[in-house]
This record gives sequence, structure tokens and C-alpha cells, in this order.
Amino acid sequence: MDDVAILTELEPEAERLLNRHLDSAEEWYPHEHVPWERAQRLAEEGFAYGQDSLPEGVRSALLVNLLTEDNLPWYTRTISRMFGGNSAWGEWAQRWTAEEGRHAIVMRDYITVSGLVEPHELEDGRMAQVSKAIVPEPPGAADGMCYVAVQELATRISHRNTGTMLDDKVGYDVMMKLSSDENRHHLFYRDLVSKLIELDPSTAVEALERQVVGFSMPGVGIPGFAEHSRAIAQAGIYDFAIHHERIIVPLIMRHWAVDKIEGLNASAEKARESLMRHIERVGKVAKRQADRRATAVVAEG
Repeated sequence: MDDVAILTELEPEAERLLNRHLDSAEEWYPHEHVPWERAQRLAEEGFAYGQDSLPEGVRSALLVNLLTEDNLPWYTRTISRMFGGNSAWGEWAQRWTAEEGRHAIVMRDYITVSGLVEPHELEDGRMAQVSKAIVPEPPGAADGMCYVAVQELATRISHRNTGTMLDDKVGYDVMMKLSSDENRHHLFYRDLVSKLIELDPSTAVEALERQVVGFSMPGVGIPGFAEHSRAIAQAGIYDFAIHHERIIVPLIMRHWAVDKIEGLNASAEKARESLMRHIERVGKVAKRQADRRATAVVAEG
């Protein structure tokens, strides 16, 4: 099926999922979650940004998470290209954009008044990221749904893990708020992919293979992204083990049960074989990574 056919057939489901999202969405206001009193401390005590005891991996996660949200104009362009128009698809893209913009507002204000990342670094990173306009560009609607279903789940996990490592109740609450939103976004796309599998299993499996095997988080245009990613992985916020245990296994293997999908054509069967080999390789890397971490914890103890 081509994109037009897919979007036409899935529009009733998109409308149902949009209404479900709107019914479950919690309205909240960034300014009510920012500890504004900390700004006074910065002014009076001359607090030096980034000089507190925050682990570098957590600081990197805050920076990457915020700059990823800051790149919203280009994600919106891509989402609108794939799912826009005067329809439930367009209404979803607009609502999603509004909610993601709220994430950037509250993160930036929290990080700034708490003195967690040097503001010039944040702004230089934002200018570089948005000026480059580097974002994932799935080739079509099916690929887009598959990619974003995985990416939104990964973002939810990254936000949640960052919050648990902040050692700050206010910051924890901010990141949990974002994580809850990202989970609702994930559920929208997850269930769209489930419907796509029913509608056209071969197209769905081929798209999943491309997007899972080639998956990367949307922050690749951020300056120093590779170094930040290593720090984030070393902190245990997001790494291969988490990607395998919290995304691939529960989503690809359990929820979508890719290994059990029936009615595939020859090309899709080949794609599934490639996907299963990839999942097996990631599982092996994840196990080695988890074993090394466990050994390091024992050594430190």
C-alpha cells in the first residue's frame, strides 16, 4: 500500500486514538513546576553554573533532552509531511507539537534557575541544532509510524531515568510529567502500528525492519552528541541494555509479536529474518554491557 492508501485506511483509527489521547491528557502549566525561588539564589550568591555535584551523565542527559525538544520546528515539518492535512492526522500533529513545545519550556526554565547547565552552552547548542535542521526523515508513512513509536518510548524512558538520578524532588517531578506525556504519545503511535500490522502486515514488517535496525535517537545534530551519548550510557540512563530490555523485547517481540505475524510476502519474510538477527545481536551486546556494569558495581562495593 502507498502512503495515501495507508493514511486513508488508518484515519478512523487515528481519530479514535486522538480522541483517546485528548480524553486522557492532563493539562498542566510549565510555570507552576519551575522552582523560581532558585533564581534569586543565582543572583545573590553568584552560583556558578554546572559546578554542583550533578554527575556528568545526568548533565548530558538534561542537555540532550532539552536540545532535542528545542528542535521541534523540524520534527513538526517531518510529522506534518507524513501525517498532516485537514484531518485527524493534521489535528494530531498540531496537538503533538503544542505538547512537545511545553516540554522545552519547562525543561529550560528548570535547568536555568537550578544552575544545572551553563546557559551559553544551552543556547549555542540550540542555535547549532536548529540551524542544521537535522532530524530523522523516514521515507514514508509506515516507516514514520514505526520510527516514532520506538522513539517516543525511548524518550519516555530517558526522561524517567534522568529524573530518578537528579536527587531533586522538583526535577524528578518535572521529568515524570514529561515522561507521562511521552508515554501517551508513544501509545498513539504504538497502536497505529498495531492497526497497520492488521491492515498490511508485509508493509508493516518491512518498515519495522528498516526503522529498528537503523534506529538512532533524534539528537544526532547536537554538538558533541557522541560524547554526550557515551556519558548518558555510562550513567545508566540509556544504553544498549535498556534499549533491548525496555524497548525491543516488550514492544517488538511481545506487543507486536513480530515473530508470529502471518501472511507476509517473500520480501517481508526476508525483512523479518533480518530484524530477528538484529534483535539477537543487540541482545548479546546488551548482555555483555549489563555484565560489565554488574562487575563494576561489585568492584566498587
